[in-house]
Amino acid sequence: MTERRYSKQSPSFIPYPHLVSAMDKYYGLTTALKKEKNKPDVQKPSGLRQKKNMKILITTFWDYPFVGGLQNYITALKSGLESLGHIVHIAAPNHFENGDIDGMRQTIMEDVKNFFVKRYGSFSEKIIQNVWQMRRYEWMLKCVDISKYDIIHAQDRFTANVMFQLNEGYQKPLLFTPHGFMTHTRVKFNLIEKGSVEEAYFLAIDKKAVQSSTHIISLCEYFRPLLNSLGAEESKLTTIYTGIDYGIDPLGKSKNISDKTIITCVSRLRPRKGHKYLFEALSLIRNKLKNVEIWIVGEGSMREELAHQCQDLQLENVHFLGKRTRKDIPEILKRSDIFVLPTTSDTLPISVIEAMFARKAIITTNCGGIPEIIQDNHSGLIAEPGNPQQLAEKLTILLDDPVLRNSLAQNAKCFAEQHLSIASMAGKIEEVYQSFLHGGEMQ
Repeated sequence: MTERRYSKQSPSFIPYPHLVSAMDKYYGLTTALKKEKNKPDVQKPSGLRQKKNMKILITTFWDYPFVGGLQNYITALKSGLESLGHIVHIAAPNHFENGDIDGMRQTIMEDVKNFFVKRYGSFSEKIIQNVWQMRRYEWMLKCVDISKYDIIHAQDRFTANVMFQLNEGYQKPLLFTPHGFMTHTRVKFNLIEKGSVEEAYFLAIDKKAVQSSTHIISLCEYFRPLLNSLGAEESKLTTIYTGIDYGIDPLGKSKNISDKTIITCVSRLRPRKGHKYLFEALSLIRNKLKNVEIWIVGEGSMREELAHQCQDLQLENVHFLGKRTRKDIPEILKRSDIFVLPTTSDTLPISVIEAMFARKAIITTNCGGIPEIIQDNHSGLIAEPGNPQQLAEKLTILLDDPVLRNSLAQNAKCFAEQHLSIASMAGKIEEVYQSFLHGGEMQ
């Protein structure tokens, strides 16, 4: 993608009008900025049309590549669409040369701060930072020739807001896939204070992303009520599960040298992933762990705290394997017997899908879209999040019953092969894309 150097002349970095309007309402002001245009009227064509190869722009507010589920999703989507004959470009902030604009950061943020102080008598550092980041990304994307793309697919709420602004003159189909926490979840977990101006501001971002999109592709049904509450009509919502390319055929299981039962947890070491509840559960079934090893795969902010917890609970058979690459995971799972993800807040974890393809007995929690792909007592066992006693009971069941482990694992693998492959995901998303095209040749 073409890079761009920026003019030393400072661009306008006041917030978008719809965000100012949300804050005006919060503060009780009636003086409005220039009103934005409504969403471009992009209608689905009627009748069957000949399939065409497309040029697709995938946009993300976050750096790419980067470790995490979003990177895996974008990589898989790009690969799957390209295998179907389409041209796919990715636009992320780190893809652009941005030295000039970053050099103006302090000046611009001071201007934004002054705008808020003059208008409201106060300011929020969190909002100022977000205004800067969104306008910075918009300024970068101005070098992209949107006219040559058939489809724009925004991978987060911030990018959906930015692309709506840039797409007004082109009226290209703008699709939106939410991946992470939106405002209501951040309020629920006290990441944003309820009733604050931050809640009003970020909720306006959520609503604009939903209401200005031509169509929304949701990762799971769990998102549907939230998206409806933000203004999404059922007719503009399609659920398509994440697909992955699972690298190694796991059917020939590696024999553990120690012949121990291996329990594996693959996840970043963050509070919401629930490792502390797993360790509490293991301490409750200590008598069951004499011939068991627990492998903790991943790194994160809780590494030291979790290591201390294991020491305090005298869990000597817990081993922290550290950060691994995606290529390592199939081999680690191949040597495992049970996969556990004790998450307390999630959408559709890639690690669970990997364990399904690896034909592992899975224990996880009733979070987000997980129960949509793991059916309790059929393709895995489901515990309530943050419940170590229940987690301990589920672990005991699988440790005592290898026949059940095998049955759950086989059912999980069958579901994954049918619904969670890259080919399945890309094919379904391609159908949505094609439904918005009105014919014509690739530019």
